[in-house]
Amino acid sequence: MKDQLIIFDTTMRDGEQSPGAAMSRDDKVRIGRQLERLKVDVIEAGFAASSPGDFEAIRSVAAAVRDSTICSLARANENDVRKAGEAVKPAKRARIHTFIATSPIHMKHKLRMEPDAVLEAAVKAVKLARTFTDDVEFSAEDAVRSDVDFLCRIFEACIDAGAKTINVPDTVGYSIPEKWGELFKVLLNRIPNADKAVWSTHCHNDLGMAVANSLAAVMNGARQVECTINGLGERAGNASLEEIVMAVKTRSDLFACTTGIDATQIVPASKLVSTITGYPVQPNKAIVGANAFAHESGIHQDGVLKHRETYEIMKASDVGWGANRLSLGKLSGRSAFKSRLQELGISLQSEEQLNAAFARFKELADKKREIYDEDIQALMSDEAVTPDVEHYKLVSLTAHSETGEQPFSRVVISEDGKEHRAEARGGGPVDATFKAIESVVQSGTELLLYSVNNVTEGTDSQGEVTVRLAKGSRIVNGMGSDTDIVVASAKAYINALNKLGHKTRVNPQYGEATTTV
Repeated sequence: MKDQLIIFDTTMRDGEQSPGAAMSRDDKVRIGRQLERLKVDVIEAGFAASSPGDFEAIRSVAAAVRDSTICSLARANENDVRKAGEAVKPAKRARIHTFIATSPIHMKHKLRMEPDAVLEAAVKAVKLARTFTDDVEFSAEDAVRSDVDFLCRIFEACIDAGAKTINVPDTVGYSIPEKWGELFKVLLNRIPNADKAVWSTHCHNDLGMAVANSLAAVMNGARQVECTINGLGERAGNASLEEIVMAVKTRSDLFACTTGIDATQIVPASKLVSTITGYPVQPNKAIVGANAFAHESGIHQDGVLKHRETYEIMKASDVGWGANRLSLGKLSGRSAFKSRLQELGISLQSEEQLNAAFARFKELADKKREIYDEDIQALMSDEAVTPDVEHYKLVSLTAHSETGEQPFSRVVISEDGKEHRAEARGGGPVDATFKAIESVVQSGTELLLYSVNNVTEGTDSQGEVTVRLAKGSRIVNGMGSDTDIVVASAKAYINALNKLGHKTRVNPQYGEATTTV
């Protein structure tokens, strides 16, 4: 019998730390339900002490998801651990994940604590966490640059204190596979009570080796991998869940473990996370990229047509490609539409919201011949800004582009119910539209990113636009979708402006809108 490899997803915590990728409570519930369908073992839903909003989001995920363990991050202090314990209380299975930095550079310059004090704080946090749940995980932040002797001391002490999972993070993406595997071998051999805990790896991708390092740890005894959908995460991201899972499955001849993941839910999870966070998936991304199973070379095409396995080591259908068409159209009724929303993990709070969503669906069905699940996800995410934060709203848009003439755009923007009209010229219809919007809102923001992706295949596909705006230290992503790319761009820009009206949760560890393990 092979060992079970625990898949610990931290998309909603570490992944959310990507610039502008903050998720609302409803967003997290949708992602949580999709991760449950994916059969993820542990879902880290957030950092409860970081803000009241994150606390409530974790509680909502804990109440909504029944088949996965729900986890909250907590620094090694009493307030954080208690907040985490309260946040995960509604969960059928709950975990508290407490951490403290152990590298000399972190202890000296960030914590300003001596090693003995760090060890004492870690043990105290684990013991307190055990009063809320038997499932406690301890992480040594920046383990990659920590002294191995000290790691052995603190891990042994935390296992004795009741930690059932010990996580070894490469917080800064510094290691290489050979060295990371060696570290796990040393720790498991040197620590007397190592067999009393599950050993976990958490790798960042700064040198492009997060997945390789994670797999090296698995080869040397790790039985939990911390990862994210699409490799989402701050800086260069985290180890990609889809790559970890499919590597273990595809190379079962090498790995003495298996996962319980339903791989057919990988692509739907990837598309949902991309839609909600505003982070498009690069076409050549392994497993979930648009080109992952595409063959351009004539030799490859010929080989695949004769025998798929000549050039494909996985089936596209095994990871969820090709099974996403929605059997609804413009003649479909509300009941069928509502049922599909529920299957996609999208819940609406009232009949009015359902009616509005159904009307948008009918409008889309008039424009598109075939409707896909991704269309529905994009449609619902496009309308995800709730009325109380929808300060600006696009009422109408006219854009004109003609060869030899400077494009112009005319917009009508509603600001708290009051309509404003403006027009502007620009280098193209999108540029003119943004300038027209800015002439009304005068936001003073900086445009950091403008990205366009097709939601599905075909020339009638919805265009999905991501806009990243910065104002001071605030960074937000806005998204919009429409079969008209200029309209989608305007929606995305306004979506980002509305998000700037929210307060970004502040990480109490750094005084910034991120934290890291």
